Amino acid sequence: MAGSEKMRADVLIVGAGPVGLSLAIELGHRGIACLVVEQNDRVGYNPRAKLTNVRSREHLRRWGIAENLRKASPLPRDYPSNIVFATRLNGYPLARFENAFYCAPERNELFSESAQWVPQYMLEEVLRAHAETLPSVEVRFSCRLESAAQSPGGVEAEIVDAAARRRKVRSAYLVGADGARSTVRELLGIRMEGQGAFSRNYNIIFRAPRLADMHRHGPAVHYWLVNPDVPSMMGPMDGAGLWFFFATQLRDGVDPASIDPRRLIHRATGLEFDLDIVTTDPWVAHRLIATRYGDGRIYLAGDACHLHPPFGGYGMNMGIGDAVDLGWKLAATLQGWGGPALLDSYERERRPVHERVMNEAVENHSVLGNQLVRPGIEAAGDVGDRVRKEVGEAIRAAKAREFKSLGVVLGYRYADSPIIVADGSAPPPVRVMTYEPSAHPGCLAPHLWLADGSSLYDHFGAGFSLLVTEPNASAAASGLADAAARRGVPLKVIAPAEPRLAQLYAARFALVRPDQHVAWRGNEIPPDAEALIDRVRGGQAAATARIAAPV
Repeated sequence: MAGSEKMRADVLIVGAGPVGLSLAIELGHRGIACLVVEQNDRVGYNPRAKLTNVRSREHLRRWGIAENLRKASPLPRDYPSNIVFATRLNGYPLARFENAFYCAPERNELFSESAQWVPQYMLEEVLRAHAETLPSVEVRFSCRLESAAQSPGGVEAEIVDAAARRRKVRSAYLVGADGARSTVRELLGIRMEGQGAFSRNYNIIFRAPRLADMHRHGPAVHYWLVNPDVPSMMGPMDGAGLWFFFATQLRDGVDPASIDPRRLIHRATGLEFDLDIVTTDPWVAHRLIATRYGDGRIYLAGDACHLHPPFGGYGMNMGIGDAVDLGWKLAATLQGWGGPALLDSYERERRPVHERVMNEAVENHSVLGNQLVRPGIEAAGDVGDRVRKEVGEAIRAAKAREFKSLGVVLGYRYADSPIIVADGSAPPPVRVMTYEPSAHPGCLAPHLWLADGSSLYDHFGAGFSLLVTEPNASAAASGLADAAARRGVPLKVIAPAEPRLAQLYAARFALVRPDQHVAWRGNEIPPDAEALIDRVRGGQAAATARIAAPV
């Protein structure tokens, strides 16, 4: 591909951030030829995310690189993911949350991988390194998209490299994973709608090797500094003195260019110490969502189609989820077993998830240090103690949902998807902090650790998986397996000898999609098994499929 003026790929991906690289990996594992173009000369420019959450880590486990990220972390494996609220680093403690975001490495029955506090630039490097090992994936840096035009047969794009060389790329599909200022979205003429620019913030990366030993609040990943002078938050990015800091909700009229970053950090922390500024990055919080997620053979993913405040650690992780959903559907379509309605389900499934998460992020954004400050919060004696006690209670009441949000991270479901078969049962309740595993169609398949120490997820196939929860039901599974084979749909039958599965899944059979969501469940394989297969693969027969529900 490198030496030709005209290049070809099944999928052209614009953007080599976490979303674009995740999409390339999802496609590459399925043998789909894809070209990733990135206008920067490397990964890791101005990354703000620091949390790879439980669900994203489970995708890394599927790709075989979860441990690669663990080893790449610049923080020790046992570094506590605590959240500390204090007036300043040299000030009074207010509240504390332990094991925020579920980063503790101990095994949990609810999920196969704990979350990881790791800078986004490290995640991007792990994803890049893995993507470049896949034979069907090519990643080109210092290369930007100039134009794109589509026809019924494909997309023709023009890319330009750092030496101003122009090349035509012919692909079946194009995906814009090129961030908030998406070139692909602009080329399609798609608008972002919602609430823009509702707070201005100032992010600083700095080095201060002595800082961790200069306060008494203990190790944490976040220190929220609640004071009337500089409401802010900060935390370590490695164990060698690299820190992030950002002042939240700058006052109107404050020009970030006029701010002395060193002085700002000293005022916020209450400490005087040597520090070196690495980068400064003013940014604005938005709640925006694209009016459409694509057009024809061109799609948008990640920040290119949804933007929200970063509080809760959802943004990058939600984009990785987009890449997985779109990735397996593109692969199925290109391989011929995905039906004509399959790709249409991408926006149908992901938009409600985005709306829910965006609302949650905005809710978290509504209560920052700026809103928690009270008169007397830094006063000595009984008056200050009383104020700090009240503020601590307010923090615990308002902020727990931000740091303990497993119901959002794992509890989302594809409720109205055209490729999910409803079974007439009541869905699990929608909660923020509590995750209730459920095999209700559309939900994430409930996780279980098996007797041999493996995760149930480790046994799912790359295509669909038919989980048989009762050993004596295995023979009946052949009807659905044969129907899948006739449609060319990859399907793996698994029947672990685990008595807890029948109760957990509330059915003898569960059909699990490539992204580990339940597409159908039932106690009997339906007589017209091909109608079921057509439904879940986005086939034309989907609308008329009659599927048996559990009894």
